[in-house]
Amino acid sequence: MEKLDALTALNALSQETRLDIFRYLVQIGPEGVPAGQIGEQLALPPATLSFHLKTLQHAGLVERKRQSRSLIYAAHFAKMNSLLAYLTENCCAGDPGHCATLCEYDKLHNSHPSELALGHGLESSLRGRR
Repeated sequence: MEKLDALTALNALSQETRLDIFRYLVQIGPEGVPAGQIGEQLALPPATLSFHLKTLQHAGLVERKRQSRSLIYAAHFAKMNSLLAYLTENCCAGDPGHCATLCEYDKLHNSHPSELALGHGLESSLRGRR
């Protein structure tokens, strides 16, 4: 990943609603969900949701596919992993003893991978926005 791509992705995620949308899509997984379900889950009006989804798509963090008459949105996991790799490529001067990768952290703590990607408290942060 290039620096400009990382900046675009980080800028998209720096807004609260977009971060909530992205975290929800990460939680859902690669199969994605219709836009209406995202709006219902996050209590967002269609116009607001559309605006934020377009920004996330432009940043490459969200993919959209048509399924019959529905638009299905999903997190672009390859782009997310590229961003994480970019941010951590020179971590701790290359000494893995000082910082664990997400996979190492998962092995050490037996956490579900979605917990590592989302952290804890998504539900409470979503409730606080409604």
